[in-house]
Amino acid sequence: MVCVDAAATDRFDVGRFEASRNRLAALAYRLLGSAADAEDAVQDAFLHWQEADRRRIEVPEAWLTKVVTNLCLDRLRSARARRERTVGAWLPEPLLDGDPMLGPADTAEQREAVSLAVLTLMERLSPVERAVYLLREAFSYGHAEIGEILDITESASQQHLHRARRRITAARRRGGDVDPASARRIVEEFLAAASSGRTERLMALLTDDATAISDGAGLTRTLLRYDTPQGIATIARAGFQPALAKRRLGGAPAIHYALVNDTPAIIVVLDDQVVGVVAFDITGGKIATLHGIAAPARLVRITASWRHKPDAPLITRW
Repeated sequence: MVCVDAAATDRFDVGRFEASRNRLAALAYRLLGSAADAEDAVQDAFLHWQEADRRRIEVPEAWLTKVVTNLCLDRLRSARARRERTVGAWLPEPLLDGDPMLGPADTAEQREAVSLAVLTLMERLSPVERAVYLLREAFSYGHAEIGEILDITESASQQHLHRARRRITAARRRGGDVDPASARRIVEEFLAAASSGRTERLMALLTDDATAISDGAGLTRTLLRYDTPQGIATIARAGFQPALAKRRLGGAPAIHYALVNDTPAIIVVLDDQVVGVVAFDITGGKIATLHGIAAPARLVRITASWRHKPDAPLITRW
């Protein structure tokens, strides 16, 4: 008779879960748009894993993917989530390039699916459409597998994907990929024009239908939107004027360039604390969309990541 060490078995099973943790967190983040909520969902999945009869789980990865996906769908369907997102007070939490929660980035579809622009557009989808879109586009699951995860038919999965792609494509402005050097140059020109008050140069960097969206630093119940180049130029000049920035933030911040959610961005840092992120969606060599995020609750994780990746600021003296 062979005696099995229960403690050794538990350690082995915990190890199997931990081997999937980053992938599960990346899936949860893409579904929820919040690092904190994603971590909570993964921890809940771990509790389910501990309580399950693991001897009957043939494919742990598939089982865990199903659990995490459905935990996230429950959150998206909750009354609280519907309330927050209905009033339009929501933007996704920005993550610094290299954060494991960003997940796979081997294909253009995977990189685009985690951009702030697409994460914001996915709010137009139903929870099931969102899950199908991400499982297919970002994690390359087949429709039969998606059907198993979501308890829907394969044809239903195909229909949800078709609707999701149509809705996102209809709202997504694309003008060809911009090489990293050009993207950085455009962002630097924008910052230089904004901080010097050069309105004409600012407007020249924007598409005719440019849009800026801000969370208002969490001080408003709705997102702030600017839908004309003139409006964006005005708010950009106000936001990056040295005297105004110092007065509003209580000190002189450093402004850095970085990739956030695989998107060129400005990181505003004061006393080792990220106090603002502006991400740029660039199309056709111009800025089509800006996402401004300054609510402290959305900047906790990026602040922790930033402290490990100091970089020379674009502006060193205000």
